[in-house]
Amino acid sequence: MASSERQAVVTKEAPGPYPALSQAVVHNGLVFCSGSIGMDPATNTIAEGTIAERTTQALTNLSKVLQAAGSGSDKVLKVMIYVTSMDDVPLMNEAYNKFFAEPRPARACICVKALARGTDVEMECTGFI
Repeated sequence: MASSERQAVVTKEAPGPYPALSQAVVHNGLVFCSGSIGMDPATNTIAEGTIAERTTQALTNLSKVLQAAGSGSDKVLKVMIYVTSMDDVPLMNEAYNKFFAEPRPARACICVKALARGTDVEMECTGFI
């Protein structure tokens, strides 16, 4: 899907995008994925359990979007993580570290007051094709 023009990425394998955004945009061989929360695309419900389960679902959703763009989790360059409590970061990291092999992507983890649908973790990433 590499192109010099912006191309929107759409897949039913991940939760559908809100009208104001795309699941991802591809430009010049880079894939810019919108934020993903731990929502099951089949039921449109937030994954139950701990932040680890929601992290796993959010990363699975991002993986499906990356695949639809012709990329994959092994081609992720940077991840931005948003959590509602820094106390949850160790458990989130356990799930995150199972998902990405070495060398892991560059990343930032930012604590925010609230996230969409009342969840406690959201992730976005940039990868390449």
